[in-house]
Amino acid sequence: MTAPRRRAAVALASLALSLALNTPSAGTTTGPVTPEEVRREAATLLTTSRSVSVHLRVRDGRHTVEAGAGEAVLGTGRPVPRGAHFRAASVTKSVVAATVLQLVAERRLSLNDTVEHWLPGRVRGNGNDGSRITVRHLLQHTSGLYDYDSTELTGKTARDFERHRFDHISPEQIVTAALRHAPDFPPAEPGDPAPRWNYTNTGFFLLGAVIERVTGRPWAAEVHDRIVRHLGLSGTRIPGDDPHLPKPHARTYHRFAGSGGYTDTTVRNMFWAGPAGALVSTSRDLDRFFTALLAGDVLPPRELAAMRTTVPSNEEHQQFTPGMRYGLGLMRQPLSCGGSRWGHHGDSEGTFVRTGLTADGRRSVVLTVNGRTTDDTQLLTTEKAMQDLIDRFLCRR
Repeated sequence: MTAPRRRAAVALASLALSLALNTPSAGTTTGPVTPEEVRREAATLLTTSRSVSVHLRVRDGRHTVEAGAGEAVLGTGRPVPRGAHFRAASVTKSVVAATVLQLVAERRLSLNDTVEHWLPGRVRGNGNDGSRITVRHLLQHTSGLYDYDSTELTGKTARDFERHRFDHISPEQIVTAALRHAPDFPPAEPGDPAPRWNYTNTGFFLLGAVIERVTGRPWAAEVHDRIVRHLGLSGTRIPGDDPHLPKPHARTYHRFAGSGGYTDTTVRNMFWAGPAGALVSTSRDLDRFFTALLAGDVLPPRELAAMRTTVPSNEEHQQFTPGMRYGLGLMRQPLSCGGSRWGHHGDSEGTFVRTGLTADGRRSVVLTVNGRTTDDTQLLTTEKAMQDLIDRFLCRR
């Protein structure tokens, strides 16, 4: 869910892995994807990531293969169920961005509208100025707004998590806390081809409020009607205060800093994540959403082109995702075989979600890994393995 903070302790390791990630794949597999291959890749990733479970969905045209590895519940040997629900975390941003851009297409909103125009007085103080921040800035993470991590309210240890897992924290509370900080930099100037960039959930919390002001309805209702129901995403929901995942699902586990073992993070209130990361979904639904999006079935050509117009991410994100560029709620990363993969990442305590699609949406990979750690070196190792896996499947001949 949250963007990783720069850590001096992993500078050398991240540099080495960044170089490795920029090295093209040794070879490209040919022929149709087989269940045995997908199971093998899932099992290899399980070992490399030192996680509890892995689920992998690979599609080439209409040919789809799914496979898992590891345990749905730690210590039971039970496999990850097909059609498992999971918290999509920041993949939510792509869905919310598409909703905003539909409103732009309807001329109810403009990418150049300021936050002050729609939310008068909301972004002020400590150098923050909503009259200089546009909807485009919020969508593209070029606003400079401080990225306030929810753990700054709830704590970062296993004990803190247990104490606060059912707390109702609103996105508005997090925005208020974020605005106590000065911005990281001034908002990007119009037409700047390489604006300063920082990943900030704060901007998407504000976008949720903008959607509500424009439409007079909760942002979640607009997302449901415009995207979820329209595309038939039957496994997708916005849970509000409900702390439980729908069945079937695999359990999620997180090894917090200073903890000797995993904490089960499956049951928790994610209301606070709101339009920045509250969505619950399935691999099939995320594939269907991004495929429809890239095919032009969600947005008109002009708005889709705007969404796919990218700027470079910052050095911190380049360490984890080399070559990454960011559009309007949409990530782009180069493939070793040429071209790019599109999608969005999602991270939360316990789970990685990774999506990758070719530009035409013909091929896709949706990957979920349960069992995270706070160890930076292991995080980088896992990230490299996930990105290499996606690259291999998207680059098949």
